[in-house]
Amino acid sequence: MLKPVALRCTLFLALGLPILAGAAEMYRYVDERGLTVINRLGVPPESVAKGYEVLNEQGRVVRVVPPAPNAEERKRLAEEKAKAKSDAQLLRIYSEVGDVDRARDRKLAELDGVIGVAQGNLQSLRTQQDNLQAKAAEHERAGRAVPEHLLVQIENLKIEQAGVEKDIQRYREGRAVEEAAFAADRARLLELRQR
Repeated sequence: MLKPVALRCTLFLALGLPILAGAAEMYRYVDERGLTVINRLGVPPESVAKGYEVLNEQGRVVRVVPPAPNAEERKRLAEEKAKAKSDAQLLRIYSEVGDVDRARDRKLAELDGVIGVAQGNLQSLRTQQDNLQAKAAEHERAGRAVPEHLLVQIENLKIEQAGVEKDIQRYREGRAVEEAAFAADRARLLELRQR
C-alpha cells in the first residue's frame, strides 16, 4: 500500500503527464511576412486563416489544419453541400424512377383539373356576359337607354374574366415548372442509381 505522500506524487505524475505532453506540441505556420515560424504558444489570429501544422516534441507533423476557404471556395462548398442534401432528399422520397413518373402524373393531373375548373368558370362568365349583352341589345333595339346597372354588370364580368384568364396562365406556367422539376428529378435519380 502506498503512503499518502507517494500516492500524491503518483497522482501528480499520472495527471501531469498529459498536460506536459500537450505542452510539448508546437505549431508551424507562415506569418504575415511570409516566413515559416515554429511556436509553442500557438498560432496568432492573423495567421490561422492561412492554415498551420501541429508538431509533436520530435518535430513530426501530427495534425494539419488546412487554410480557410476563400469566398469562391466557400460558395462551391455550399453548392456541393446543398446538392448533397438535395440528392439525399431525392433518394428518401423516391426509391425508383417509376416513383417519380407516378408522382409527376398525379401532380400534373391535379394541375390539369385546376386548369379545367378555371376554364369552366371562364366559360360561365362569358355566357353570363353574352346574356347581359343580349339584354342590353334588346334595350337599344327598342330605342331605350341601356340601364346603368346592366353596363356595370357587363364591365364587372369582363374584369372577372381577365382575372380568371390570368389565373389560367399562371396555372399553365406552374404546370410547366412542375413538369421540368420532375424531369430534372427523374434524370438526377437515374444518375444517382447508376453510381
